[in-house]
Amino acid sequence: MTELLTSAQMRAIEAAAIASGEVTGLELMERAGQGVVDAILEEWPSLRSPSHRAVVLCGPGNNGGDGFVVARLLKEWGWAVDVFLYGDPVRMPPDARVNHERWLKMGEVRPWPCPDDDVSRTFDPWACDLIVDAVFGTGLTRAVSFGEANFGRMLPEWDLRDEPGRPKVVAVDVPSGMCADSGRRLADSDALWADLTVTFHCAKVGHFLCEGEFLSGKVVVVPIGLGSYEKSTRQGAFDPTVVDRDVSKLRLVSRPQPRALAKGGGWGRPAHKYSHGHALILSGPSGHGGAARLAARGALRVGAGVVTVGCAAEALAENAARLDAVMLRGVADADALAEALEDKRINALCLGPGMGTGVRQAELVATALHGRGDPRPTVLDADALTILSRRPDLVRAVHRACILTPHAGEFARLFPDLAERLTAPAAKGPAYSKVDAAREAAARSGCVVLYKGADTVIAGPDGICAINSAQYDRGAPWLATAGSGDVLAGFITGLVARGFAPFDAACTGAWLHVECARSFGPGLIAEDLPDELPKVFRALGL
Repeated sequence: MTELLTSAQMRAIEAAAIASGEVTGLELMERAGQGVVDAILEEWPSLRSPSHRAVVLCGPGNNGGDGFVVARLLKEWGWAVDVFLYGDPVRMPPDARVNHERWLKMGEVRPWPCPDDDVSRTFDPWACDLIVDAVFGTGLTRAVSFGEANFGRMLPEWDLRDEPGRPKVVAVDVPSGMCADSGRRLADSDALWADLTVTFHCAKVGHFLCEGEFLSGKVVVVPIGLGSYEKSTRQGAFDPTVVDRDVSKLRLVSRPQPRALAKGGGWGRPAHKYSHGHALILSGPSGHGGAARLAARGALRVGAGVVTVGCAAEALAENAARLDAVMLRGVADADALAEALEDKRINALCLGPGMGTGVRQAELVATALHGRGDPRPTVLDADALTILSRRPDLVRAVHRACILTPHAGEFARLFPDLAERLTAPAAKGPAYSKVDAAREAAARSGCVVLYKGADTVIAGPDGICAINSAQYDRGAPWLATAGSGDVLAGFITGLVARGFAPFDAACTGAWLHVECARSFGPGLIAEDLPDELPKVFRALGL
């Protein structure tokens, strides 16, 4: 499990370490600066020679203190180093001020903004090999006008980011101007950007949300000796912004273990098809069944023992012509669905893909949610979410075994107030984040919410939360293709049919979805995703 921290949680861990008396703030700052230099030289071995030039941009806080350590270490390596300071050194925190004074014994510090506000006379970003952004770190809570400070001129323009020969750009902890808890720019200001972001102890939530990947470049996590202090902060010291089970943390969805994937009947053990679950997926009318068929193939491939597509009588022939291993059942109306659900072997439902949003479909959703006995795990996707947004009575019928899978537009229809907060300019930090929105939506609806995107957030009503990131080395932009969301709904439905808890099914299904896309590569269409699963399973050791 890869854990993520908020800025408040990181401060709590650092405070616990310093309060123990076994480490000082200066020692942590030294380790951080050394970690940044090591990461730079690891990333770009060509910079190991001393014949290079660096510009280090330092801010008025402890992030700036880290920057002074980086400048000193590069200078000792033999580099030519120019240092600029934004702010008054007299007002810097004590440890940062000490490192400012240490640097003054080696070189000068130029004030920023320049007294004459003429950037071109002071600094040419193309005249160096490396730019280190140590202006603002995880503690930034206010908007900063980088335009007024001319910080934008300290980096090559965005459209020159891929230009050969330009200097490498490294951010210390987070790119300056980006909220560490949300990945957003505060007050829509011009945040700085980086090729490489070196962060400490754990990645921060904002690295994986909103613009986090776009601004951060590649993220490298550097240990600075805080692991032994983390346990003592878990009981109440963390800001409960994000929660993960019994510790107040959020995690990245990680590679599932083969043993976990084999649950619910288990591959390789004697069993019959119904011991692996029976998923019922409702389809749309004739000519609109493709989405449900994609979901059905996804559910079957992921391991559901039996999958049935329920559709209107006039759509049976069309679906029969396209499906073989998937069973078919006529479901003309709510009464027919209620009759189908008398079969207790059906232990998972999927409503929404291509289903339609008319009166008949709304009654199907109502019947599924108001079913007798223990509520069946139910994935509500696409058209089912549109129906919910129009029927507050059905929103109230959503139960703990449901999984809502909205994209941004569907989320805005279901939770307009949360979406409005998420899209409003962030005047100060920590900014309202996609994690916050998903967690509030899950608490409000009483079920798991999977908020789609490259930064998919999965939240449970109890506060458990995870991010499935299709970013950085897991990027899969070709997933943005028609029907891929229907396959994801099928994956999740198949997993709950096999016995996965709703939150675990959502996390595992989302991870497999991205992994199938990465395995197939460019040129992917939705039909390829289920057929790529066997290759992914083999790679997992199943």
